Amino acid sequence: MLSNNTNIVRGKLKYTTQNEYNINRFGKLVSNLGMDYQIELQGKVYKITCKKIETKEVTYDNHTIRLSMKENQIDIKRSEAILKAFVRGCFLGGGSCNNPHHQYHFEIRVNEEENANFLLMVLQAFGIHAKILIKKAGISIYMKEAEEISKTLALMGAGKAVMNFEEIRVVRDTRNNVNRLVNCETANLNKTINASVEQIKQIEYLKKKGKFEQLPETLKEIANLRQAHPEASLVELGGMLKTPIGKSGVNHRLNKICEMAKGM
Repeated sequence: MLSNNTNIVRGKLKYTTQNEYNINRFGKLVSNLGMDYQIELQGKVYKITCKKIETKEVTYDNHTIRLSMKENQIDIKRSEAILKAFVRGCFLGGGSCNNPHHQYHFEIRVNEEENANFLLMVLQAFGIHAKILIKKAGISIYMKEAEEISKTLALMGAGKAVMNFEEIRVVRDTRNNVNRLVNCETANLNKTINASVEQIKQIEYLKKKGKFEQLPETLKEIANLRQAHPEASLVELGGMLKTPIGKSGVNHRLNKICEMAKGM
């Protein structure tokens, strides 16, 4: 009733949805209250109409439905099952959860900001972090963190959905981590190649100018290795020396060669 899919039309409640399960569920709940209702299908949209439900939990103000419960009535120890049912009802009324293959996005659309604030506090009471988004189309509670979405699905009792969500999440996160590692390796490789090309260019310049043989033996050794192994990393070059040295030592020697070439 608190979703933005429910309106008061001519003194009656009218709920609309494209989901056949939701419309039947709403009808069953209304029937349990001993009330008559009418379901219509217009195109792909289901509509159910019934008398206004008189209950202490909500109040009516013209075309607005407001929750009469307040923050101090949120007591998990005393009403955990009721609060979970409340979240579940809000989701069935105006909620959606994107296919996690594409993106993580969970949203519940409600009709009033004060109702959104109460729902937000209920979620927070269960340790779930969400945000409120207010725009012309309506007011939404939303979350984009996979862990928060998974906790909310579990809170609503959607065990099978949680298992499917987590399975997709693991695969997606693993794929993203692999892609990040590949991108990092590619960037490092490109950096190594670019540096190698510049170093070889300066070494060849020194040889062309007849200055190469004047270099200390340590610099000539690393220069010859660089020319012979243009794809090698600094660590790999350091391990090829007669007296192996570390990455910083190799970098220092190659930088010194480049500085000498550029200073000519």
